[in-house]
Amino acid sequence: MTGTGQAGEPREQWFDPADERLGWDGVCGFERAGETVLPLRMPRERIATALSDDLARLAAMPAGARFAVRTDADRLLLDLAAEAGGAPLDVLADGVLVDRRRPQPGRARLAVALPGVLADIEVWLPHLSRTRLAAVGLRGHRLLEPVARTGPRWTAYGSSLTHAMFPHGPSESWTALLARRHGWRLRNLGFAGQAYLDPVVARVVRDTPAELITLEIGTNAYLRSAFTARTWGPAVCGFVETVRDGHPDTPIAVIAALPSAEREHAVNAAGLTLAGVRELTGAAVRVLQRLGDRRLHLVDGRDVLPLAEADGVYADGLHPTPAGEHRLAGLAEPFLLPLLAA
Repeated sequence: MTGTGQAGEPREQWFDPADERLGWDGVCGFERAGETVLPLRMPRERIATALSDDLARLAAMPAGARFAVRTDADRLLLDLAAEAGGAPLDVLADGVLVDRRRPQPGRARLAVALPGVLADIEVWLPHLSRTRLAAVGLRGHRLLEPVARTGPRWTAYGSSLTHAMFPHGPSESWTALLARRHGWRLRNLGFAGQAYLDPVVARVVRDTPAELITLEIGTNAYLRSAFTARTWGPAVCGFVETVRDGHPDTPIAVIAALPSAEREHAVNAAGLTLAGVRELTGAAVRVLQRLGDRRLHLVDGRDVLPLAEADGVYADGLHPTPAGEHRLAGLAEPFLLPLLAA
């Protein structure tokens, strides 16, 4: 941390990105490389056990990673190194968007005007590319403290539907919108095209403190023909039971494959339809419920998003539009909100 400012000039103060006063959430730690820090949502030392370069690449994208400070600063300064990816960075003041921009690839310094009155300032990093931070600066402030985060912790595992492809910005994915609305502490473990029930992910979910866990599964298994009718159900049971080992009393909601009209009854290379994968997912959950898991809940994706409404939510028959992310947040809310009250 450094401070600057001559007499009569606004005070400017710089922080190491991992400084605890920045109030990070949605991350498990940081990876240092030279002058920069990469916020992590998965432990890097274990991701190799998935034997997937794609999963490792996606896990390094800071979906849901954010930091927040309570301050009266009039300017936020970000010294960062971004990769190409197309997703913007969001800055919110007391929950209201004050700046959204796409960092150019490479090293850059961004200056963001802030209200200059006491407010909770939250920065959501781009969710579709690696963004490394070298330093975080604030100017013109008299007060700075980490934002108190006291809400329930929500771990959301899933596919691109959880990772989010087309939101206006990282703070407007359906998971981010729902978490912001209710003060939940989101940990986004969505991996676009890679929700294959990897054991390493199950262990991370198992070891991550949470008051709510959602597992949005089935779509990738169908699209990539990664499982057969024989292997999918046992894989679901194994993943859920691993998670349950670390969360004996936490509500776990298995969200079984949101609908996709062109895929519901189309047979993939493994002999399954999307509807069939959804049915197998339900069968696996019901087995575990019969075996005594009373905190395990099945959420049929067609109940969350009725098939007749899907075209009005999706951009491409599978991924929500920016407005669709808002719609999906509203549709998912009545299924998830009661689980935390139970």
